[in-house]
Amino acid sequence: MEGAGSFLFLGLLFAAMYFMLIRPQSKRQKAVAELQRSLEVGSDVITIGGIHGHVVTVTDAFVDLEVSGDGTVMRFKRSAVADIVSDDIVSDDGDDDE
Repeated sequence: MEGAGSFLFLGLLFAAMYFMLIRPQSKRQKAVAELQRSLEVGSDVITIGGIHGHVVTVTDAFVDLEVSGDGTVMRFKRSAVADIVSDDIVSDDGDDDE
């Protein structure tokens, strides 16, 4: 009977690892893939390197970002986009007009 207890323990251990490690990682990967599919011209984004930019062109594999006010455009792979910046984020530049 001791072998059945060990087998049950291994099964419970695998189930715990699945719910604590594998499942959350899979959900994060799906969320990132959806974010990268939803890229469109005009979005403000942040790359995995921390570069903030405005999407100018979107193709199947690449995204062109305007990274400064003078028209500098840089090309990134779609997978390099980490986040889309929403309009409700307030910049912390010290100028409070309230």
